[in-house]
Amino acid sequence: MATNGEYPSDDESPPQSPTVEAGEAAPLDDDQQEAKPKGPAPAPKSALKKTNAAAAAQAAKPELPEQPDPSTLDISKLTPLSPEIISRQATINIGTIGHVAHGKSTVVKAISGVQTVRFKNELERNITIKLGYANAKVYKCDNPECPRPTCYRSYKSEKEVDPPCEREGCAGTYRLQRHVSFVDCPGHDILMSTMLSGAAVMDAALLLIAGNETCPQPQTSEHLAAIEIMKLQHIIILQNKVDLMREEAAATHYESIRKFIRGTVADDSPIIPISAQLKFNIDAINEMLCTKIPVPMRNFQDDPHLIVIRSFDVNKPGSEIEELQGGVAGGSILTGIIKLGDEIEIRPGIVSKDEKGNIQCKPIFSRVVSLFAENNPLKFAVPGGLIGVGTRIDPTLCRADRLVGFVLGLKGKLPKIYTELEVNYFLLRRLLGVKTADGKQAKVAKLAKNEVLMVNIGSTATGAKVVAVKADVAKLQLTSPACTEVGEKVALSRRIEKHWRLIGWATILQGTTLDPQDS
Repeated sequence: MATNGEYPSDDESPPQSPTVEAGEAAPLDDDQQEAKPKGPAPAPKSALKKTNAAAAAQAAKPELPEQPDPSTLDISKLTPLSPEIISRQATINIGTIGHVAHGKSTVVKAISGVQTVRFKNELERNITIKLGYANAKVYKCDNPECPRPTCYRSYKSEKEVDPPCEREGCAGTYRLQRHVSFVDCPGHDILMSTMLSGAAVMDAALLLIAGNETCPQPQTSEHLAAIEIMKLQHIIILQNKVDLMREEAAATHYESIRKFIRGTVADDSPIIPISAQLKFNIDAINEMLCTKIPVPMRNFQDDPHLIVIRSFDVNKPGSEIEELQGGVAGGSILTGIIKLGDEIEIRPGIVSKDEKGNIQCKPIFSRVVSLFAENNPLKFAVPGGLIGVGTRIDPTLCRADRLVGFVLGLKGKLPKIYTELEVNYFLLRRLLGVKTADGKQAKVAKLAKNEVLMVNIGSTATGAKVVAVKADVAKLQLTSPACTEVGEKVALSRRIEKHWRLIGWATILQGTTLDPQDS
């Protein structure tokens, strides 16, 4: 463990002090990292500095168009590109997928300016462990003489709506085209279940392939299979690290990518050579985000459903009681609109067992007290983009991602909770990312009775025991209940050599439901 020179006193301990548990390190923002003392420093002085910096940042924040009042809102006139929505909230989710260390987080940082790797144990090992998330606005200059692709620019999500064009001698104005949310997935093979829960909210994907390694690497093919299962149609392939290659090598590598994607869902996807570190060709990615990926049509009329992919306790240790805030659930709305003041329910909620050993669950009820899209406050949130929902839930229930995989919606309007599922399943022919001794890909064995699989339902990852199995139908007993609907697609993984490996997918036909207790 690295020491910090002489240890300062308790009240001046640095943001990354050794007492923080690795699994629950608080997210660090940039100014927190810079404020790390190099030894004892006078505490009151640094505190004053910080408040002044915060006040200056608040003053410099650009004005965004006011959102209409949720009570008088005419939902039928809203679209994902309405200015009052797109100026504050992302309306499309784009996942970054690919093998470990191929530059997924770096590309997100190059486009959005947001560092997605925030936790202490992620920074130390330089890998993504939890799902990262960042929002970016993509603009296009309205001057027809502005050459493409440089007429496309991306900024952080708090940028004002119509900034002037930054090209020398151009009198045009940038017009907001897209507001995207990036779901930054881990590429490590042991973190496959985290990647699958991120895939549940994606509308499109950026597949990263590093040019200085042969294609395909194990997780490149595993992630591509996962998004095929999730029925993602729109994929942009980024050939990263071209600054480390000669021209001939880059051309040969390009051909190997073409060969790899032949016959897959990414067959006719564009391949863009980029360098994420040097920010080469980022404008070309921005152009593709606007031209190749359509904004999905959203259902604003139905009851809201939000899949939770992160949850936090936002209170700092030692906060005064008056300043304490409820837990925050972060996720993506699939249908409907969530407004401030809505009464909400989170299912399955608190799961426990009664005296007889039967599973029971108690949904969590609360009220929406705040809505945020990154740093932009919202009065209502629409489908698409990652949203933070501030509630009055006890923060201990939300800390350290405890609500991940739960579904949030209006009170009494959520799908049923299942403990057993009957599914129609399809297995992949060969295992992805695993080679046998003779160098060939291993075959996927059939499902066996009583074996334990991992199933990913939405963003829920749970164990499932195979109770009965026929030709293409299996009955699965879930280790923890899941809130889902008939017809949903689920991913199946099996434990092979101590790692969970994707072996296929399934569609829910029916199941045994569990009646929630009244809390």
